[in-house]
Amino acid sequence: MSGRNPSQWEELTAADPAHSTWYVERFRTMAAEGKDIVGEARLVDAMLDRGGRVLDAGCGPGRTGGYLHRAGHTVVGVDLDPVLIAAAEHDYPGPTWIVGDLAELDLPSRGIAADFDAIVCAGNVMTFLAPSTRETVLARFARHLAPTGRVITGFSADRGYEFPHFLADAENAGLTLDLRLSTWDLRPFTNDSDYLVAVFSRR
Repeated sequence: MSGRNPSQWEELTAADPAHSTWYVERFRTMAAEGKDIVGEARLVDAMLDRGGRVLDAGCGPGRTGGYLHRAGHTVVGVDLDPVLIAAAEHDYPGPTWIVGDLAELDLPSRGIAADFDAIVCAGNVMTFLAPSTRETVLARFARHLAPTGRVITGFSADRGYEFPHFLADAENAGLTLDLRLSTWDLRPFTNDSDYLVAVFSRR
């Protein structure tokens, strides 16, 4: 972990080594039951031309990136948890799935161009980061965007990362806020919203 503070996800899995497997099976069960697990991906797909390049940042077991791949986009998924990456490779073949730390994101060093049309960070990923790495992660997103690319994030209000603090971190990281929503199905953000979907471009 290069001497940095562990993320909340790393703390969870250290305390409960079965947590990652539980998380994988949770989404497999939801999919088998016909529940909608790709709402985030549909929004991102609507923002892209066909054949867009997408970074699924904190991709987990691959539900978002897998949908976007099937929709015709080139997808790279990155997650710190090798159990989740193995599940993504098994359940959603096609994208490039990589075990990696978002706080150290440097895809060109792995031979992958840093010109993504969209970077999606769904599933409360931002709140699982170690607080000391949040702005660093956002800055690395900015450096991986194409000139007209966009970053799309979403997380709940009750997870220890206040929305104004997040938006300030994004600004400091070189991102410009273009749109705020309260859900992935385009409901407007208000002062009472308990969820934030934020769309940024690169400054």
